[in-house]
Amino acid sequence: MSPYPNASVPVRSASVINEEIRELWRRSGGLLSPEDEKEYQRLLVEWAAAAGTSVRPAVGAEAV
Repeated sequence: MSPYPNASVPVRSASVINEEIRELWRRSGGLLSPEDEKEYQRLLVEWAAAAGTSVRPAVGAEAV
């Protein structure tokens, strides 16, 4: 998987992505399943791109 955003996909605002991250945590009750963790990591990268910042992977996080 490429770390660069797909140019054909519209860019969402950081606030929209942030709300999706918050909803993911609410749904999970604060404990992410492995599938939720993958989604969370994807959302973090998308949020960082939208916010114009970078995200460092969590300690012990697997490389994708």
